[in-house]
Parts: sequence; C-alpha cells; structure tokens
Amino acid sequence: MHWGILLVCLGMATGWAAGHLLAGCARPAPVPVGWCAAGTGALWCAVWALGRAGALPGWWLPIPLAATAFAVPLATADVLHRRLPDVLTLPAYGLGAVAVCAAAMGGPGPPLVVTAVAGGVATLGAHMLVRGLAPASLGAGDVKLAGSLGVLASAAGWPTLVVSMVLASSVTAVLAVVAALARVRRWREGVPHGPGLLAATCAGVLFPGGLPPVGS
Repeated sequence: MHWGILLVCLGMATGWAAGHLLAGCARPAPVPVGWCAAGTGALWCAVWALGRAGALPGWWLPIPLAATAFAVPLATADVLHRRLPDVLTLPAYGLGAVAVCAAAMGGPGPPLVVTAVAGGVATLGAHMLVRGLAPASLGAGDVKLAGSLGVLASAAGWPTLVVSMVLASSVTAVLAVVAALARVRRWREGVPHGPGLLAATCAGVLFPGGLPPVGS
C-alpha cells in the first residue's frame, strides 16, 4: 500500500509542478493548480491499482504513468485557453522516451522501442498533414502533442494506436456538439482537440487490448 501512497504523492507533485509551469511560461496559460495536482494524483493511483490487481504487468507501468503525467494540466489549458504550451508538450517527448525504454528493458526489449518510435512518427506525420491541408482544424500544439502520445499508444501495438486516434476524434466531435448547444464563446474558432487526444491515449494505455509478449 505504501507504494500506492508514494505514487499518489508523486502524481500530485507532478500535476502541481506542471500547473505552475503553464502559469509561468512565456505565454502563460494559467490553470487551477490544485485540480491538476488532484487529478494527476488520482490517475497515478489508478495506474498503481491496475498494476496491483494484475490488470497491467509491472514492466508496462512506466507507459501509463508517462501518458497521465501531463494529461490533466494540458487538457485543462486547452479547454480554458485553446492552447497546448511547449513548456509541457516538448518535454513530453523526453518523458515518453524514458518510459518506453524502461518498459522495453523490463519487458519485450528493443521491438517495443521500434514500434513506439514508428507509431510516434506516423502519428506526428498524419497530424502535420491534416494541419497542412486544413490549418483551422488543428493547432500547432495539437500536432506536437500527437507525436509524443503516438509513441506511448503504439507501444501497446498498432491496434491500440488506431483505436486511440479514432476515439480522440470522437471525443472532439462530442465537444463540438456540446460547444454548439452551450454556445461556448471561447470555442468559436474551433473546439480543442487536445483533451480528446489525451483522454483517448490514457484510456488506451491504461486498458490495452493486448500487450506484446515479453522476450518478443
């Protein structure tokens, strides 16, 4: 149980720090720091609980921990400000790389890294293409975020990546309907895509359909 408490505390500290980084960056995107800390702590507690219950193997845990580290602060910033600041989206690549390497060392080995990198490149390329063809549909922050999340989602396999991207689009579509019905003024130029990307990726790595076998 003490490991669970430790993870909750670390998660809360991560959410708190991320919230302060968003408020103090060059173009501030202030968010409720307390909510970010509580939300991240709750997500890390969920990761621990799933691991303890045997739903997730121990070697896989770095992946969902990385996916949920900045999820609440970034989603909140996108909802409130329609922005995904570089202060979190760029470090997410380093965090994802560390998580994938740690999981690979304890699990399937190099093939996991290869799949993750290929998935990240494919996801980043697809979002860059969409932004190039329809600039109003995605922001630069969405594209940057997509690459790091693609690395994490594809570590569970290509099916998880595909399902996550489809789910992300579905969440964005639901937000568009809600915005239209509620007449959300801050979303007049388009609904945020970040929350959908983050929620779908977190769901995909917390409940992966099938993980690559150890030693593959």
